[in-house]
Amino acid sequence: MSATFGGRTGLQGKLSRWLPGRRPKGAAAGDDGREALLLAAAGAGLPLAPAAHPAPGYRCSCDRVGCPTPARHPVSFAWQTQSTTERGQIERWARHQPQANFITATGMVHDVLDVPLEAGREAMERLLGENVEVGPVAESDDGRMLFFTLTRGTPEVEDEWWPCELDCHPETMDEHPGLRWHCRGSYVLVPPARLPGDDLRVRWVRGPEQPLPDPLTLLEALTDACARYAAEEPAHPAAAWPPRH
Repeated sequence: MSATFGGRTGLQGKLSRWLPGRRPKGAAAGDDGREALLLAAAGAGLPLAPAAHPAPGYRCSCDRVGCPTPARHPVSFAWQTQSTTERGQIERWARHQPQANFITATGMVHDVLDVPLEAGREAMERLLGENVEVGPVAESDDGRMLFFTLTRGTPEVEDEWWPCELDCHPETMDEHPGLRWHCRGSYVLVPPARLPGDDLRVRWVRGPEQPLPDPLTLLEALTDACARYAAEEPAHPAAAWPPRH
């Protein structure tokens, strides 16, 4: 399922006004257009649910002692059934939980190919240069780039897909610094989101008005870039982007 928005007088125009460096006149200094961006993501078909947010001292807003993924996980264990694109519900969440981040559940409408930032930038430049439809892309200040694609769905033969927990548990992050495929049973933070640290965020590079591409059209460029990245950076910290809390 892909999604496109209308002309610039429609939702695409509203979204573009909130992208980095394009704040509309009259917006408050600290206003990042959070609700408008969340509604734009939902309008593109990305199912959303509330997530934790940063707390002082590099901590998480959840009550878990020593949370391994602060500000990066859903607030409810029922996030898969809770996730929705319903405008009214998202407006209520956004207004009643003004600090909350939001996740988008993958494997329903979309998957996410999650790669190291430098590898992602290299691959995106190559793909755009070859006139490949890249789709929505987000950057995270913890060093990852997220490529939103069509979902692989649920194949008739279950062996044809793998759940993300096989390679993305927080405790095994340093073993898998390359490409992570978020599919069924996983999630990622959706922009705009805040991370623990000094003004660290997740933001759109290419907004959700872009049509979702087939993941296989991106895979070769992403895996090639990740292989070069791994060869050039043999030791680097892993970013915490888990599939579940």
